[in-house]
Amino acid sequence: MASTRMTSAFDPFRLAGHPVLVTVVFDTYWRFAADRQALFMGRISGTPPPWTEDPILIAHRFTNVYRASDRVSQYLIRNVLYQGVQTGEEIFFRTLLFRLFNRIETWDALTEQLGTLTWAAFDFERYANVLDTLMESGEPIYSTAYIVPPPHLGETRKHRNHLRLVEHMMKDDAPQRIERAPTLSEVFEVLLSYPSFGSFLSYQLAIDLNYSAMIDFSEMDFVAAGPGARDGLRKCFIETGGLSDDQIIRAMAEIAPREFERRGLPFQTLWGRPLQLIDCQNLFCEIGKYARLAHPEIAGLSKRLRIKQRFVPRSGGLPQWYPPKWGIEIPQNLAGTLQPALRAVG
Repeated sequence: MASTRMTSAFDPFRLAGHPVLVTVVFDTYWRFAADRQALFMGRISGTPPPWTEDPILIAHRFTNVYRASDRVSQYLIRNVLYQGVQTGEEIFFRTLLFRLFNRIETWDALTEQLGTLTWAAFDFERYANVLDTLMESGEPIYSTAYIVPPPHLGETRKHRNHLRLVEHMMKDDAPQRIERAPTLSEVFEVLLSYPSFGSFLSYQLAIDLNYSAMIDFSEMDFVAAGPGARDGLRKCFIETGGLSDDQIIRAMAEIAPREFERRGLPFQTLWGRPLQLIDCQNLFCEIGKYARLAHPEIAGLSKRLRIKQRFVPRSGGLPQWYPPKWGIEIPQNLAGTLQPALRAVG
């Protein structure tokens, strides 16, 4: 990353009209965002590696700056949200089922064994038996990205309790309640009311549903800081001037164009789409990890000093496809050939 530094630990700064005290990690937040997005754009355009000169980015895995660009989110948008019946009930069922396990291979195994996955034809034992077999063969069925605690719904195995949770939420009219919600924050509150759904998972699932045709709110309407974001926040800010974590994330999204410009950083937006609250929230998670190596002297909440996941580029292309309602115009060579909307069933 560029060596020019705008602040030193610890400098005063005004954020949303409040006096705050920032560390050097605050500067790194913006440089990391610009470099990580440049890496992403280089990869999808077919530019040969290395896509960055930053040794930490070269060696370690970080999520994309835009959450919707991540591999699993791209799969969700393309293959789960916009494939199949497009009623709110079926979209919710597919999204919930996918994200509770959050593993592409698990979704593929279910569809291979059971065919099109629908709430209308849901059979608990058939789904549970597929997952039982995967586990008995030693195949992981959950992603390691985050842990979803199992509810206690009468089953002895975690995945079976999660299937019971899907069943419970569907029968409790959760999809209908979400479709009636007037704001993204109320979608979040509906999800939060169910067992195993803490603040983090409720917000992530609300954003997933908002990618779909089921609901349509601005991603600037609402944010809920997760534990990783709070760790990154503590590394960027020594004093927050009375601002809450959610208010800081909102302020960061609002000042992003100015901060990139005053640092001379050529930040590449998502083909015209500026950073949203969910993206700035995720950036705090990633800067918390990045700072473990770049600024080990700056303590956060986790106290960790290592990054476990190594960066291993995947072979093959990285076609991009985003919710049609966003109106993003992707260069044809980067969009792939599959048009999911054409395969959706109304």
